[in-house]
Amino acid sequence: MNPRSASQARAADSTAAVAPRRVIPIQPEPVDELVETSLYQSERKIYPRAVSGWFSRWRWMLVWATQLLFYGLPWLILNDRQAVLFDLGARRFYIFNLVLYPQDLIYLTGLLIISALSLFLFTAVAGRLWCGYACPQTVYTEIFMWVERRIEGDRAQRIKLDQSPLGWAKVSRKVVKHGVWIAIGLWTGFTLVGYFTPVRELAREVLALGLGPWETFWVLFYGFATYGNAGWMREQVCKYMCPYARFQSAMFDRDTLIVSYDAQRGEGRATRARSESRESLRERGLGDCIDCGLCVQVCPTGIDIRRGLQYECISCSACIDVCNSVMDKMHYPRGLIRYSTPNGLAQGWSVRQMWRRVLRARVLIYASVLLMVTSAVLGSLVMRSPFKVDVVRDRGAIARMVGAGFIENVYRLQVMNASESVSRYQISVEGLPGLRMASEEAIEVGPASSRWVAVRVQAPPGSAGPGSHPIRFHIQLQGAQAHELAEKSVFLVPR
Repeated sequence: MNPRSASQARAADSTAAVAPRRVIPIQPEPVDELVETSLYQSERKIYPRAVSGWFSRWRWMLVWATQLLFYGLPWLILNDRQAVLFDLGARRFYIFNLVLYPQDLIYLTGLLIISALSLFLFTAVAGRLWCGYACPQTVYTEIFMWVERRIEGDRAQRIKLDQSPLGWAKVSRKVVKHGVWIAIGLWTGFTLVGYFTPVRELAREVLALGLGPWETFWVLFYGFATYGNAGWMREQVCKYMCPYARFQSAMFDRDTLIVSYDAQRGEGRATRARSESRESLRERGLGDCIDCGLCVQVCPTGIDIRRGLQYECISCSACIDVCNSVMDKMHYPRGLIRYSTPNGLAQGWSVRQMWRRVLRARVLIYASVLLMVTSAVLGSLVMRSPFKVDVVRDRGAIARMVGAGFIENVYRLQVMNASESVSRYQISVEGLPGLRMASEEAIEVGPASSRWVAVRVQAPPGSAGPGSHPIRFHIQLQGAQAHELAEKSVFLVPR
């Protein structure tokens, strides 16, 4: 062998040793040159196939967890009351041991900020996890589809039933299915209203057919919203009504874990015999995808994950479960469809290499801000005062002269007891020389109640010139949980 041939052989061997993974482009499906699409074209009905697997079990665990929490929470009793109750009429919000007032709206703001930051963080790390596993639309659609499969059968049976002529068997199954759906929807609406009206009173009113007009409206509204969204609209809600599908890409990057099809391993697609070895398939230019189409059949939004990431994908991972089951039957390695990152697929990274990129700048910023906001909200709740006070000047008596030349101003104090026991409070005032209380200084407020108190404050003659002068009320909680609040106001001296 001449030197030139030997060097070429060595170069070929070294190139083969470090050759990158084969790249097989996905061939786009042929389309006509002119495609006419109606803006009002109705969507084809999707018949998702039942699937079982690791991700499916996780999804059902979250269905059970969320529904047990939602349906069971209103029935819990704490301190002789409903544990979680948003009493709009009395302007009291009970969350276990917390009693909140409308003045505590800041906590709702904090909760919304925490929820948004959590969504941003989870999306940056692993895509639409919320949509695929815990979103109410996904959860109730999963429940409604389970009912549908139990009554009408799996995918092929449902298609056959819908295409069959109208008859007793078809009508009876449809009536039973929709009856169960409506019952679930109404129970959902009843439970939701039970968070705002004591659920036991609500149940008694329903049984006595004495439900009020507003409760009736909201039970029916939320009930039929659940029935319509989960029973009829399903993927249309995710595709067209939910804004998250539209801006999710702004939170994705090349290191976000998403449901991905490994085209380098799977293409080209073709059916084959189980007995044919993978080596012979590679020689024929075939990949591991047998083109069975099951990944499309199990998708609740009807997409083909093999075409790449699409905004309709809710990351439910049903395609991963069904593809893994097919790989098991073919005796191929799992993971043709899997959670991966665009960089991981392009570079052929292992799971460990991809997880090393999780703690990147975007994720660290989201996590840091989320930690700070959560700590601030929790710290505020821990240090929260057991009562609140609002001071309002009596507009009917701005300032007046009383006996011995004293100047008197009248105020109204609203004392809100945020504890669930009777509390006593001591009221005092300061800000001007000789300023004194001319009304009752000790008051009592019932558990989780508020009380308006008229307070007369007097200043001796000559203690201040005409005009407005700042003063401060001190309200002190008596007893073991001694606490004091100070509220500012002004004292008017007439000219």
